[in-house]
Amino acid sequence: MQLSKSLSFLAVQSSIALAQTNSTNSSSSSVAYQPLSTDDHFSFTLYETLSLANGGGSATGEVLRAAAKITPGDFESFYSEFKFLGDALHNTAASINASKFPVSAREAYFRASSYYRMSTFYLVGNQSDPRLFDVWDSALADFDKAISLTEVKGERVTVKGPGFDIPVIYWRSPKADQSGSVPTVLAGSGYDGPQEDLYHAIGRNILDRGWNFATYEGPGQPTVRRQQGLGFISNWWDVVTPVVDFLEKKPEVDTKHLALVGLSYGGILAPLAASREHRFAAVLAIDGLKNLQTLVLNQFPTIMQQLFKSGNQTAFDAYLNAARVSSQASTEIKWFIDHGLWSFNTKSPYDWFTRFGEINLDGDVLKNVTAPVFIGKGEDDTTAGGQEEEVAKLLGNKSYFHEFKTELGAGEHCQLGAEQQLSQVSFDWLAEVFESIA
Repeated sequence: MQLSKSLSFLAVQSSIALAQTNSTNSSSSSVAYQPLSTDDHFSFTLYETLSLANGGGSATGEVLRAAAKITPGDFESFYSEFKFLGDALHNTAASINASKFPVSAREAYFRASSYYRMSTFYLVGNQSDPRLFDVWDSALADFDKAISLTEVKGERVTVKGPGFDIPVIYWRSPKADQSGSVPTVLAGSGYDGPQEDLYHAIGRNILDRGWNFATYEGPGQPTVRRQQGLGFISNWWDVVTPVVDFLEKKPEVDTKHLALVGLSYGGILAPLAASREHRFAAVLAIDGLKNLQTLVLNQFPTIMQQLFKSGNQTAFDAYLNAARVSSQASTEIKWFIDHGLWSFNTKSPYDWFTRFGEINLDGDVLKNVTAPVFIGKGEDDTTAGGQEEEVAKLLGNKSYFHEFKTELGAGEHCQLGAEQQLSQVSFDWLAEVFESIA
């Protein structure tokens, strides 16, 4: 799962200017877990990597080893330590006789892939850095080797969209052999999360329920951004609809029992797609978001708000470009701007932030969603700034709202570290929705 990693820190960054916070620590953020770094953003990202262990995507000791070695605030140190782990686990996997010991090889390849993906996380400030592409290719290759060794084997498919390709990974449930066709869950991540993470976060739980499972990425998301050079688009239904067309052609897919899941920023993308694509029996937004630009803009200093609202692109660009390269800027600020420019494939902060706001559930969008919608919220998650409740209210009786509790360890963004609770609550709800459909 890919959380859109650390968007939960945005709401506390009101001093975004030239960073009045220390670059390796921001005391204003609050977390419910033991920090893994004195750099708050590193700590959150490390925690996300650690949470992949719940689904076989990392190992606790390996991540804690990296956390102990990484220099807070040093992007190259972050890259080096995870690249080291990726190489080490890849070499381990490659040395195993996969025919004789498929489980051992599979698990090592999964973890190597995760560490390769994580190593590039903070490199997006230099959009031409070859490591962004070369190491990602290694991550994809190792993940593909791993899913060829799972009991339920995954299959990569390229689905044609309107002017772009949509990478899909599809797992066919063995239950389809007995039932003919079974429910299917299509899942997408958000602002920065790769689809591969979704297998570890929710995929195994979905397959354990006897359902087919598919993931996808669209423009702006990790693999499409790298391989096709495309940034995020507001017409997200043009990403999802071709995948639904693809799934409908599969005899094992029960087309009356098809669900769409969006995690993190996907909590906007999934309902947005479902406002035009009506073949879903249910939609799940983990977490519910309405307009992230509005939330972030309200945290900007007054001068920045004025520059943006006045349309002064030159001054707005100069302001944010100065912030992102300032030696005193916090990691949160540097990464948020860097990744925004990267994921929207632009060099202009004004262009990024304008297009960022075009992806929203404002106006009558939610009135056009016909399926029931599960809205998740972490009790300690400040990412949405209360927009989860607003989305649920706008959906009316089409929504089911659930707040995951901190006292049970599930209060973080997208229930990081408590994925079993997320799956239990959300997929039990989904099973009942499926049961209600003839």
